[in-house]
Amino acid sequence: MPAVLRVYVGCGSILYGDLDGIDLVKIHIRSGKLSLMKFDDFDGQPIPLMTERIKIRLRDQDIDFFVYGSPHEPPPLYFKSRYLNEDHHMFEQQSRFDEDLEALSLFDPDGFGLPLQQLQQALASRRLEVSDYALAPSSTIPSLDEPCGAHFTFRHFIECGETWERTRLHNVPQQAATFNALHALATNILDPVIDYFGMIRLTYGFASAALAKEIPGRIAPHLDQHAGHELNRAGKPICSRLGAAVDFLVEDEDMVEVAKWMTANIPFDRLYVYGPDRPIHISYGPEGAHQVVVMSPTATPAQLVPKALTPDKFASFKWPTATSNSLLG
Repeated sequence: MPAVLRVYVGCGSILYGDLDGIDLVKIHIRSGKLSLMKFDDFDGQPIPLMTERIKIRLRDQDIDFFVYGSPHEPPPLYFKSRYLNEDHHMFEQQSRFDEDLEALSLFDPDGFGLPLQQLQQALASRRLEVSDYALAPSSTIPSLDEPCGAHFTFRHFIECGETWERTRLHNVPQQAATFNALHALATNILDPVIDYFGMIRLTYGFASAALAKEIPGRIAPHLDQHAGHELNRAGKPICSRLGAAVDFLVEDEDMVEVAKWMTANIPFDRLYVYGPDRPIHISYGPEGAHQVVVMSPTATPAQLVPKALTPDKFASFKWPTATSNSLLG
């Protein structure tokens, strides 16, 4: 710090006393003031809360004390890396945290930011939470009526499909990671589709082990990702691919063309196409395979032949017949 500023701070310390316990010093050059700030666990929290602010009025040689707590909510300090020396032992972790937080665009990074409770609510709506020095996937189980993306709630994905309508089974995920995966599916896949094509109709969503047993026909819970991150009796994922999947239909649209648009514009995991007038199966997961599989009809009505196509080949693909088949769940 330049010598003149050290003198400025030194004048303030003569009025206030020892600066031990002060975490930040703010110099008000034009107004002739000095603010000393104390935070709750400044070194240990990525967003520390201010507990006390001392304003030293050098021209008046007087001091104002502001203590935060009930009923005055402690203001959070955002982007703490701005105030850390690069040699600080937590500088790299804090910088990464600040970059991730800014990327969410929750508030103006040059302003004061949100009250902490509003930040927590904003993160929860994105299925995120602060864990140590990271924005981590949420570890909580949400209400089924909380939003899942811009157009649905979690209930829409859980109470979904012909089999659930017939059985009304308790079909609620037990793993917080499944809710996170459903949210990621909704925001990264379905929201862009709806923005482009208009509203869609979900025909098959999350499937617990109990629901999967009631679905007629041949299904593959260990592959189809409809089980999300749920575990089997051995404590292993039902589907090792993880992520989440949904089947949906866009009314009055050629679903082959919808699938082509998705292939060109959306970073999905796996996409299964059953025909122009049948629901698409789409998944979003950690593998990000971007795999397209066409389930072509055969002479036997109930039999479909899977054929994997590269995105380039699928772009020029033509559906062979006007007849198509699919599993609706």
